[in-house]
Amino acid sequence: MDFKKLPAYQKAFQLAMEIFKISKSLLKEEKYSLTDQIRRSSRSTCANLAEAYRKRIYSNHFIAKLTDSDGENSETDVWLDFAK
Repeated sequence: MDFKKLPAYQKAFQLAMEIFKISKSLLKEEKYSLTDQIRRSSRSTCANLAEAYRKRIYSNHFIAKLTDSDGENSETDVWLDFAK
């Protein structure tokens, strides 16, 4: 199985793409700071899920990458709160 078939990855990727589209409409004052932060953290969620999948045979690395992914997802949530 490829990590791209994982439901968590698919949902995270879809969310990152939606965030990219929506972030285009943010205020000009936020164009470079908030927009960049939201996009980077949402993409990092996906990237860490992919890394976790590849390192799944090493439980400590797997858990660490899943924890990183969860942290990036939480960061995205905070940035979205600011955007509201």
